[in-house]
Amino acid sequence: MGSRVWTASGTLTHNSFHRKSFLSTTSFSKLNPFCLVSPKTLLNKIGNSSCTEKQSRGICLIVMEKKTEDFIKVSEDMTPKTSEDSKDVGIVISRTEQILARKRKERNTYLVAALLSSLGVSSAAILAVYYRFSWQMQGDEIPLVEMLSTFSLAVGSAVGMEFWARWAHRALWHASLWHMHKSHHRPRDGPFELNDVFAIINAVPAVALMSYGFFNPGIFPGLCFGAGLGITMFGMAYMFVHDGLVHRRFPVGPIANVPYLRLVAAAHQLHHSEKFQGVPYGLFFGPKEVEVVGGAEELEKEIQRRIKLSKSS
Repeated sequence: MGSRVWTASGTLTHNSFHRKSFLSTTSFSKLNPFCLVSPKTLLNKIGNSSCTEKQSRGICLIVMEKKTEDFIKVSEDMTPKTSEDSKDVGIVISRTEQILARKRKERNTYLVAALLSSLGVSSAAILAVYYRFSWQMQGDEIPLVEMLSTFSLAVGSAVGMEFWARWAHRALWHASLWHMHKSHHRPRDGPFELNDVFAIINAVPAVALMSYGFFNPGIFPGLCFGAGLGITMFGMAYMFVHDGLVHRRFPVGPIANVPYLRLVAAAHQLHHSEKFQGVPYGLFFGPKEVEVVGGAEELEKEIQRRIKLSKSS
């Protein structure tokens, strides 16, 4: 009489001498298809059975063949399509190179514009200060009051511009002028953004005040000259810290390692994260604004994040 051995749903069934026996419910899916199991071991795993050693060897081979077929099928499904993947990788690399090239071009364009404007404004301001005070020194008496008032108002207007910028940032730029300022809170497409117009707007009164104070003698023109000079100094500092240090529109060199300026940059980054409803709106006194609203811990985290970023870049 013949004997037949087969598997169904992971359960072994065997017919011998026309007698049915359900040997075990052990699933063969747990067996390693690449491990040669001895017949005796397999019989011990199945349990007490009337299967012969020859029959158990047939069982093992059937399981191994089935598992090997499944493995080959899965391997074929998981095998990457080399040509298509290489093409996709090439497209990604090409796009990345294009983006990096565009970013470098934008940074260089803005850097040239920043350097030219900085050199132009700085040289004009230095020459104006030199010639104005040299003219004042030509008389018999040195106009100390006028000179002190000019320097005092220059410092005062530079500090006052911080409070003006804070108020304008909150009350105007994030309100009625948001259609212009929103370009600064979105990814920049090109070397410039619409928000840069505010720098030109602030430069107009500075140039006007310095021009009036330069061409006219007296205390009042001296005060106007000092006010224009202070606005100019604030604008220069704002550009290097805000555009260069915070937003990395151009390299700023060693000023990035100044501890307080690093604190200022971290505070302004919190403004863009909107974790404290837009606070801080100022720049140079921004860390104080963050501390007032209880953001000292977040400020420290942002500082550490920027330090790690600068080290990795």
